[in-house]
Amino acid sequence: MECRHCASPLEKPGDFCLVCRESNTEAIVLEAGRERATLTMLEAESDEAPAATRGGDDLVLGKTTITTTPEEGENEPVELRNFAGRIGDEIRRKRPTEVYAGGERSVVRAVREDVHHSFYRVADDDPVEAVLERRGEPALDVVETPPAEKIGGSHTTLIGGRTGMRAIHTVADHPHVKKVIPGPIDAGGKGSQSGLRAKVTRADNGGNVRMLLRDGSSVQENRVVTTASNRTMGEQIRADLNDVLSETEFQ
Repeated sequence: MECRHCASPLEKPGDFCLVCRESNTEAIVLEAGRERATLTMLEAESDEAPAATRGGDDLVLGKTTITTTPEEGENEPVELRNFAGRIGDEIRRKRPTEVYAGGERSVVRAVREDVHHSFYRVADDDPVEAVLERRGEPALDVVETPPAEKIGGSHTTLIGGRTGMRAIHTVADHPHVKKVIPGPIDAGGKGSQSGLRAKVTRADNGGNVRMLLRDGSSVQENRVVTTASNRTMGEQIRADLNDVLSETEFQ
């Protein structure tokens, strides 16, 4: 394959061009299994042929499959980390704008920790098709503010102590979250012995959501301001946030 910008030869389809320093891959879709992971590289949109007017096959630059032999016991963390690192190496050589992932949560979580790109969960049944359907929609603004600076409001106490703060930081770290505003604590809820749990509720008409923290009989509703402009986009962010909370074992 040649670079679509300067026609220099590329070692693999969709590689970042080291000659003209331009990216050829806009998005990567990761289909993660515990033994096998498939990366699908999607071409960047062009003014001549916008993605919304082209077939899905026309947008696929290529696919790469990476395999591993899962270990058990004390060897499993090292094997999983190495597997995620190999996947991460393939992602880094493309330098995509976004990475989408579906499949085995332990693999997705390990890859998310290894790469430093905008990273979103998509439907597990057909991740590539789910991403292609999204591409005709307007892009959401990305917020670069550190998570700690996104947290504000008049209520500074969080239920769950450090665990509650970690859950808030997990949500605030999302690139499409502008601000998290903790609310008052209601101590009259039904008691639970499952420890702190977090859930993001349905988006409102403006695309904003609410994050519920539950710890024992205490409940706290926290307002989450997003970069979405409507309920549909807000629901995409809500799904992403709940996936991240699930991966970090808050659900």
